Amino acid sequence: MTDFPTLTWPDTDGPRTLRWRSEAGVPAPKRVVVADDRTTADVAYRLACEGTALLWRGDYQNARQLLQAMARRAEHKPRKGGAPKAPATPIEAFHLHRQAQAQRARTLGMVLLPIEGDYSIALRRAPDAKLACEEAWGAPDGEPSAVSLREVLGLIGAHEWRRKGVAIPALGGAHIHPYYGVFSPVRGEYLDLVARVPLPSEALKKAFDIGTGTGVIAAVLASRGVKHVVATDQDARALACARENLDRLGYGDQVEVIEVDLFPPGRAPLVVCNPPWVPARPASPIEYAVFDPDSRMLRGFLAGLKDHLEPGGEGWLILSDFAEHLGLRTREALVEWIVEAGLEVAGREDIRPRHPKASDPTDPLHRARTAEVTSLWRLKVRSE
Repeated sequence: MTDFPTLTWPDTDGPRTLRWRSEAGVPAPKRVVVADDRTTADVAYRLACEGTALLWRGDYQNARQLLQAMARRAEHKPRKGGAPKAPATPIEAFHLHRQAQAQRARTLGMVLLPIEGDYSIALRRAPDAKLACEEAWGAPDGEPSAVSLREVLGLIGAHEWRRKGVAIPALGGAHIHPYYGVFSPVRGEYLDLVARVPLPSEALKKAFDIGTGTGVIAAVLASRGVKHVVATDQDARALACARENLDRLGYGDQVEVIEVDLFPPGRAPLVVCNPPWVPARPASPIEYAVFDPDSRMLRGFLAGLKDHLEPGGEGWLILSDFAEHLGLRTREALVEWIVEAGLEVAGREDIRPRHPKASDPTDPLHRARTAEVTSLWRLKVRSE
């Protein structure tokens, strides 16, 4: 246990210690009290807001209900100084939204569960979460630990996503099974673009899929008849997830999945990349699929594309303009990066989002979401 952070709390027989687990890298709480079915939501919420964690020793389902009650208090927490002013700009709305999300996550993350060394939860009415934990953490080593209840619920939810899969219309309704920590392709409109935009003349021979994640884009390309797809990623979970999905769909022989940052060696007539769409700092590992600090992956793809395209080939950049509507990036900056990379735009296909938040007027970022367009930019090496 010396290689792991630990959680310590007072007990009748003296201080006790458990290994601390946090996929998001949250430090172990410094103050911990034992809580059970007698703990009220008001008391739990007050302690959590003060930075005190509650190690749960009661009924598992009661812990879930307590967390839900705390979440309602977090949503209706009165603000100092009365009602807040409306954000002056979209970027201010975005930052306030992120701050509120972070504060909510910190508070609700203070309800902790003890996990046994075999990943069982020794609480009344607790589910069997062994397989969900093993999928995320690997084989158990016999060492008990403490974990945020929210994280355990996330593990269980991710296990269900992985078991049931996500139906992909662009694959004729076939399912992609995302792993824990690998972004699920629930927004299918960008895949419709990959499925319908005409392929370059030589693309049936070979294509690169940069940052493959679940392998879904590589699968769509293979389904369109591309004989050899090289799919890259640098995340171990994503690589394993992509390989399993592609094998399950029958494309394992067509798609080669390799570990590399951005581009594989060589060139291809088609290079596809769906980078994270929002240039901001992620708050947890799974958010790296959404947030791209300083547009690192986007700019890296553009800067290296010229050296990995065959003559006459195309690079397909799949990107939402959501960040532009938030004021986090300008269209002018994107076009400038394309030009600086020695590229030119050969065409662009657009599509509107279909996800529920796009039509939710209560969403703090509703204005930007209603204006959002997802595009497939067809890029070519600029002729001198």
